[in-house]
Amino acid sequence: MNCVAALQSVFWVSAAALAYTFPGYPFCIRLLAGLFPHKNDAAKPAAPPEVCAVLVAYNEQDRIAARIENLLSSDYPNLRVLAVSDGSSDATVERISAMKNPRVQCIKRDPRSGKSACLNIGVAQSKCDILVFCDARQNFATDAISRLVSNFSNPQVGAVSGSLSIDPSRSSVGEGVDAYWKLEKKIRAAESHFDSSIGCTGAIYAIRRELFEEIPGDTLLDDVVIPMQIALKKRRVIFDGSALACDPQSLEPGSEMIRKKRTLAGNFQMLFRYPGWLLPWRNRLWWQLISHKYLRVVSPMFLLLALGANLLLASIPLYRELLLLQGLFYLLAITGMALPSLKFRLFSFPAGFLFLNIMTLRGLLYYLFPPVRNQGWESRR
Repeated sequence: MNCVAALQSVFWVSAAALAYTFPGYPFCIRLLAGLFPHKNDAAKPAAPPEVCAVLVAYNEQDRIAARIENLLSSDYPNLRVLAVSDGSSDATVERISAMKNPRVQCIKRDPRSGKSACLNIGVAQSKCDILVFCDARQNFATDAISRLVSNFSNPQVGAVSGSLSIDPSRSSVGEGVDAYWKLEKKIRAAESHFDSSIGCTGAIYAIRRELFEEIPGDTLLDDVVIPMQIALKKRRVIFDGSALACDPQSLEPGSEMIRKKRTLAGNFQMLFRYPGWLLPWRNRLWWQLISHKYLRVVSPMFLLLALGANLLLASIPLYRELLLLQGLFYLLAITGMALPSLKFRLFSFPAGFLFLNIMTLRGLLYYLFPPVRNQGWESRR
């Protein structure tokens, strides 16, 4: 194979990988969900299962009481709340204690150890059948917990993810990330209808306590690792779009930059920590995991390879035109990032796409050179 043929192969393989990763896989999984929907073998339980909301908080004195009240306002009967304060240096623990509610238990954790370590402690302390994991910033709809729990009438269901609604963004990049998040929820719903969703929405999901397996204390993506461990026990992980949580923080680039690099670092951590999940004979969801999670973390490499090969092939008429198209795409993306007030899809979609791929590279650096691996409280979804 000569040099030109090799460059052409690199270009088209990279382009095909990108096409499959972003529009291709969502189309395939939605098609499969329509052709082979999973049957729902539900049976109404004799009595409502005991439910405990596990809330891990760090320095949340200003909103912890209101958040717990929001959980207690659920229409689910006899709900309990277990709050774990992870080394809070403010009045978080005092605000919880001042509520004097017998349905609320507080665990004070010192020194600070990270969310995943606190989840292990919270689960160990709770004796309820169903655990609902949540964060301090979001609020649940009154019927959110009831809707989550109703899915466990199917004995094959081991975990249920709710749906997170986010305030509209005010910037071009944020609008592009908004579109990505809407697509992400559609993918999770399709995966759920076909078999199981790859991961849950960290701000609102529930599991059967008996299926919980302790996770390493430095785990960055508890909302993917815990559901995957449950799926490996031959249970389903489903997405219920009617169980709603609301996040008042919009997807602005500043806050997303902090959150996204940590989330994407978690994908790299998961890839290297659990290589067995890639094996078809060990994990029935191997194809979905690779397509949904891992191809995305290598997409910047495919973007760079496609651009580099295209530049070297620019003397060939077809590739010259393709290079112009690539250049136009990056021009629109950079313009959208530089001028956040340009909230037009022509700019916001490329800007959001480029932003997320840049964050993937930053996530790799965050994983390889973590500042403090087990301490991070950027919200995850």
